Amino acid sequence: MFNRTSLQVAAALASISLLAGCGLVGGDDAEGKSKITVGTTSAPTTLDPAAAWDNSWELYRNVFQTLLSFPTGSTTPQPDAADCTFTDSVSQVYRCELREGVTFSSGAPLDARAVKHSIDRIRTIDAQGGPAGLLGSLDRVETKGDRTVVFHLRKSDATFPFILATPAMSIVDPAKYPADKLREDGGVTGSGPYVMDSYAEGDRAELAANPTYKGFAQIKNDAVTIRYFQESEAMVQALRDKQIDATYRGLTSEEVVELQESRPENESLQVVESTGADIRYLVFNAKDPSVSKLAVRQAVAQVLDRPALVSKVYQGTAEPLYSMVPKGIAGHTTAFLDTYGKPDPGKAAELLSDAGITEPVELTFWYTTDRYGSGTAAEFKELKRQLEASKLFKVTLQGKPWKEFQGGYQKGSYPVFGRGWFPDFPDPDNFIAPFVGKDNALSTPYVRPEITDDLLPRTRKVSDRSAVTKEFEEAQEILVKDVRLLPLWQGKLYIAASEEIAGGERALDPQTVMQMWELQRKTSW
Repeated sequence: MFNRTSLQVAAALASISLLAGCGLVGGDDAEGKSKITVGTTSAPTTLDPAAAWDNSWELYRNVFQTLLSFPTGSTTPQPDAADCTFTDSVSQVYRCELREGVTFSSGAPLDARAVKHSIDRIRTIDAQGGPAGLLGSLDRVETKGDRTVVFHLRKSDATFPFILATPAMSIVDPAKYPADKLREDGGVTGSGPYVMDSYAEGDRAELAANPTYKGFAQIKNDAVTIRYFQESEAMVQALRDKQIDATYRGLTSEEVVELQESRPENESLQVVESTGADIRYLVFNAKDPSVSKLAVRQAVAQVLDRPALVSKVYQGTAEPLYSMVPKGIAGHTTAFLDTYGKPDPGKAAELLSDAGITEPVELTFWYTTDRYGSGTAAEFKELKRQLEASKLFKVTLQGKPWKEFQGGYQKGSYPVFGRGWFPDFPDPDNFIAPFVGKDNALSTPYVRPEITDDLLPRTRKVSDRSAVTKEFEEAQEILVKDVRLLPLWQGKLYIAASEEIAGGERALDPQTVMQMWELQRKTSW
């Protein structure tokens, strides 16, 4: 997504325990349903879903419901507040039947009118930084009685169920959330697993299990306190001091490695690891003379050593990425590895020589200093080292704070720049479509009609996403051929928790949003 600071987890989860023989499954008696305190560096920017396309989703998932959701282990949308299906053969009419008896915490019914109100207000308000852009394919919302909602799309869009499953599409009480402006009283009225008892901006959110909740979640604790930290160092210290029970966002690679080490201060802690789907990549502005020649971009791709980058900078807390579609997402390939193989400066020199380039190519790499974590500067230093070690490039590095950096690439000022992508939903479309086309998310026009006018429209007609793998593989081959985008690595996700906490391995959904209801205190060993 354009400005989210959250990650995404794959369906298959691997756990690492720092306690020999320590189980991750808790009991279900009264003791196991006590209060949990969780720390994060990812605080909400707003409490109104109509205004947020960012880390606010973390809170929304726990206090609101969506029509569809991603239960643990599922990478396709499943029923939450409704059971939905396409009713036509080209994925343009989507019908949802609401659960009976669902109510908001205010006591008002969650009915078809509330769903239409919730979706329509997103587009009406069209808040800056809000999620209205996700609804580009939607024409209108129709209600039929109290429990039926029909979404009519302007064009085929088989990814629409994934969009409805994002926390951006949280269903709100019409009596509490105005149709044409954002809610301003600081309250939250939802129908999710938890009710928000209190909220102190930048400090904490107090959540209590919702006694009237009707949905897929099985709530395994009585209440959750979410504490917001400015710095991860303070959060880790709070975990060690038993002021919090778990962390779910913000650990640095250095902290993860340190927590995994066998040392006395870690004996009462555990770390759960899972594969993420946040990616980092380089963008080449083909209008800039320094990278306008395909051979230059190919030579960069031929020289870069991703395993060395991940090892030196991220200490194994990330994985090399050879496709814009990451591991864990349907349609993932290793297209760049298949084409270029291992790093080979000799082959890169041949590519440049064949294009008539005999002198070292001077390049300027731009990156943001304050958006993707403390490792970004070190990452670009390593990229520079690798390229210059080949004797084929001379690289200048330029770093700017996010706002300045964003303004620069949006004006087309940077020949090569680094970006990260935190996907909205676990579908390969969301890793290709945003980056291709005249008006793409990178403000660097990349016109490829084969992708935008043929392959993507074809896939969007098919609701069975497993049936369009071939089209996404073809799209990735085109990306490799052009080298306008160069994938570098995908992240891993980590939850650090007290030995007393179970459920960490189930707590992240495929959008990497924390499902607080999965956490519980262990009652036996």
